[in-house]
Amino acid sequence: MERMIGRNRLQRFSVLGFLLIAGFTALFVVGSGFTEGSQDDPEVKEGTGSFAVYSVNVPDQVTFAGETMPLDLFDVREALDREMLSNVYFHSQTIRLIKLANRYFTLIEPILRKHLVPDDFKYLAVAESGLAQMVSPARAVGFWQLLEGTAKEYGLEVNQEVDERYHIEKSTGAACRYLIESYQKYRNWTMTAASYNAGRRGMDRQIQRQKKENYYDLLLNEETARYLYRVVAFKLIFEDPAAYGFNLTEKDLYREIPVYSVVIDSTVFDFADFATEYGTNYKILKYLNPWLRDTRITVRSGNSYEILLPERGFRRPDAWE
Repeated sequence: MERMIGRNRLQRFSVLGFLLIAGFTALFVVGSGFTEGSQDDPEVKEGTGSFAVYSVNVPDQVTFAGETMPLDLFDVREALDREMLSNVYFHSQTIRLIKLANRYFTLIEPILRKHLVPDDFKYLAVAESGLAQMVSPARAVGFWQLLEGTAKEYGLEVNQEVDERYHIEKSTGAACRYLIESYQKYRNWTMTAASYNAGRRGMDRQIQRQKKENYYDLLLNEETARYLYRVVAFKLIFEDPAAYGFNLTEKDLYREIPVYSVVIDSTVFDFADFATEYGTNYKILKYLNPWLRDTRITVRSGNSYEILLPERGFRRPDAWE
């Protein structure tokens, strides 16, 4: 046993040493690669370069869902600054999220309007899942990270063949119904957003313990304490990407996929055959309908489902109208 422990330690230190060396090497290469001019240039001093990292500008006035953030409080400003730094300098992830938002916000925004939920809540989906069909360690699922019990409570179907937590429009509707109930309880959108992360029971426990009802006055767990600031950071970056160094053209953004729908009112025994019948394949069928969780679907009498199918030529975006 002692030999095994010693070997594991040695392996860990070896790996750590390798990572440190690799990190210093990468920094040296990056610093060298951003040097302007050449060594023959008299304006360039030896060992200096043009690579620089700057702080992020936090606006003096910021709102979420029409409610002003108290940025005159040092802890509030620093909390927002933290999330701005984290997301502005997480280049690959943030630029991909901006691209994805162009595709998915057009689905989410009209549903928020229909339920009278402020448009800023679309950024909750970004914070919750990164606009991906994620499954959390707690088994929360989809763009809106809904637990099975919550999903069923708000009208979604969840079983072996169908899981509407993966259905973007239907899960957005369920999330809206939850949010409206929270707003009716807390009477402000900031606490409503926080309760989406912590749960109403969790927020109520902290309100009772701390005798405060304002999000900015409450000591909360790390995730919920950062949650609203992360949402607002996405809002600020997405609304003006160029201001934070993200330079994208229209063609860089991921476009909506042209689709049409068919209604099925009888059992489909094999989705591979079904996809072929409609001129596509199983992969694309499941991409457009991630809520279909099996290779088949049982449709009971009197029931029906709407399935999305791709328009002809959809895999070549330059042909999309």
